[in-house]
Amino acid sequence: MTDQIMIKAENVSKEYRLGVIGGTTLREELQRLGARLRGRDDPTRKLGESALARGERFLALDGVSFAIRKGEAVGIIGHNGAGKSTLLKLITRVTAPSGGRIGLNGRVASMLEVGTGFHPELTGRENIYMNGAILGMSRSEIDDKLEQIVDFSEVRPFIDTPVKRYSSGMYVKLAFSVAAHLDSEIVIMDEVLAVGDMAFQKKCLDKMRQAATVEGRTVLYVSHNMSTIRQLCDRVIVLNKGKIVFDGGVEEGIEQYTKSSVGFQTVYDCFGRHTGYHTDEKLHIDTVSYPNKDYPSFRDAEPIELAVDYTASERLERLAFRVTVKTRENQTIGMAASPACLCAEKGKNRVLLRLNADALAPGKYCLKLVAFSMGALGANQTHDVVETACAFEKQCGGDSDKLLWNSSWWGHLMLPELTAEETDHG
Repeated sequence: MTDQIMIKAENVSKEYRLGVIGGTTLREELQRLGARLRGRDDPTRKLGESALARGERFLALDGVSFAIRKGEAVGIIGHNGAGKSTLLKLITRVTAPSGGRIGLNGRVASMLEVGTGFHPELTGRENIYMNGAILGMSRSEIDDKLEQIVDFSEVRPFIDTPVKRYSSGMYVKLAFSVAAHLDSEIVIMDEVLAVGDMAFQKKCLDKMRQAATVEGRTVLYVSHNMSTIRQLCDRVIVLNKGKIVFDGGVEEGIEQYTKSSVGFQTVYDCFGRHTGYHTDEKLHIDTVSYPNKDYPSFRDAEPIELAVDYTASERLERLAFRVTVKTRENQTIGMAASPACLCAEKGKNRVLLRLNADALAPGKYCLKLVAFSMGALGANQTHDVVETACAFEKQCGGDSDKLLWNSSWWGHLMLPELTAEETDHG
């Protein structure tokens, strides 16, 4: 990677007027003027549309500034409506900013949605040449890349078929292959890898990683899939309501994004909502706490102890509790349940739960908590469910002979240590 700046945004903003496409005919404007002069309603307004809502200004991006250097693979993440796709459209010149400026240093190959830039009536081969020409490549340059593009796309039998007859998977395979192989210094992708099958997604990620690390190309990638962000990117920009709220390391950026997604306001204060689905009103979980812990951080083989306070509306027998361990991205890791041998009296009760977390890798997790009773025939009756009952942090002991765990590559479970035995070669 060099210090050469490929993309630079300076105080960029983008404003839209809700309900306004951007222009009207002279006849419509005269009709509106006549209606206003006579004190009547706008005759061109859609049925049921609020007069106040039409033309209301919406700031999709607000003062965004950043610089991306050659060879960087940058992920842009944020909730729906945060301004991610708008930012990519400004960078690719699909639309112009309302304020500020964006500078580019090199040609851009973009995939803002499946099949962007493809003409449905042209064949796959013709679309390859058309996309190359749009990027400023000569026919001979495209000829040199053609076989690589077709082989990578896995659509060779259909390459001379009009792309309007392609499935969505074939569409994205060819579109990605074109964007990845044509001679451009900047590659931009907006959530397109979700369409292809798993094998093709892996091939695309490997290709993009190679483009950034080996070929020195700059990659900009928008996705809600944190796993692919981790695999592809070495930097993350987090957008929220049109503003950049974080710009830095991948893990720190994902944590910033997921705080609002799964309730991690802090690691210890995230008692979540009761679902109410398939539950009765015989028991209500009031609070969950960590006894004797100011901060829920646990090391190595230290068990995780939970104090659950709950209220029972009647006497309950064969009561049990189940905890589901989840990651910050709300992915389920595992489950543990207590024996159905507890007895709850009517009124306030407390139970102490102890979870063996030896197998968990270092990281931050949350727990889903379920209270249920075991029926006479083995059927469970669920009393209450708290989706995010509490959160905790698992830390390593810091022993010098232990690996520094990388959950991005190795996962969240630590399998038992391998045994290694030297043998004679003779």
